[in-house]
Amino acid sequence: METTEGTAHTAEGGRPVVRRGIPEGSEERVAALYWEAFGRKLGPALNPPEVGRAFIAAHLHHDRGVTALADGRVVGVAGYRLGGRALTGGGVKDVLSTYGPIRGLPRLAILTLFEREPAEGELVMDGIAVEAAHRGSGIGSLLLREMARLAAEHDCRRIRLDVIDANPRAKALYERHGFTAVRTERTPYLRGLLGFGAVTTMHRQVTRADAPGAREAR
Repeated sequence: METTEGTAHTAEGGRPVVRRGIPEGSEERVAALYWEAFGRKLGPALNPPEVGRAFIAAHLHHDRGVTALADGRVVGVAGYRLGGRALTGGGVKDVLSTYGPIRGLPRLAILTLFEREPAEGELVMDGIAVEAAHRGSGIGSLLLREMARLAAEHDCRRIRLDVIDANPRAKALYERHGFTAVRTERTPYLRGLLGFGAVTTMHRQVTRADAPGAREAR
């Protein structure tokens, strides 16, 4: 696996390249992947889908994502929140401008349910989205390993994420990469609206082995 901050390409043997940041020009692609993965949850706040995808694409924070590219095309993305900014942006004015005050206000209330501020020394992940054709090929694992390196570079002590009960496959992936469940919040009142009835918070400690160059130094 190759990691680069510059122009991305496919490494030898067809392996995907993992890159820090969202490449310019791929905003709509990243928004489409995010919507495919999280549209059921985001829909009540950002529907209709074409408007929701456009809203996400228009308000991305490019430096708060890690992407996987194959042949120069984004096939996976992981977002994170650090320093008060997350991959997906857009404030009150943006929501009201897009949806209007009458429809926008209840959407803002829903969006507040998804806000998660990091504690000191913590990086919060916003989830992983992988193109359907590339699922099961190890891209999720590549993104998680790069996220751990990124957290180590920022001197974070741990990574935190939330996973819903409707996504056991993601929970299993996180567990394989050292995340452990610390609490589960039952939200049966959200099942009809957002499609899930419980949210599990998971933590993973950042270790010296996650630091850039640690593997090469062994």
